[in-house]
Amino acid sequence: QVQLAESGGGLVQPGGSLRLSCAASGSIFSINRMAWYRQAPGKQRELVAGITSGGSANYADSVKGRFTISSDNAKNTAYLQMNSLKPEATAVYYCHAEIARMMAPGLRTFSFWGQGTQVTVSS
Repeated sequence: QVQLAESGGGLVQPGGSLRLSCAASGSIFSINRMAWYRQAPGKQRELVAGITSGGSANYADSVKGRFTISSDNAKNTAYLQMNSLKPEATAVYYCHAEIARMMAPGLRTFSFWGQGTQVTVSS
């Protein structure tokens, strides 16, 4: 099995910064892509940022220039550096990963989600 462990959420004042981490563990052959999504109360889950194993990143327009996604492939870990946080960033942030696993007769790709970590931006 595969687990995604998120950390780094919390309470921060507007204009502050937080760094989220997502570590994948378990039966992993390779990770194709990792991403961060968020879901605010009463709203649909939305993509915040994603990064491929090759380092190609994409961002939601609302976070461009303020959030940075990165990854450490050796540690199977992705990070989300969030700067200049605004109250509207308050949400549960979920890590998502597309992971290849060796399962007979060959490699198969699966989608995994973390449990989520709360980010609250408030004064």
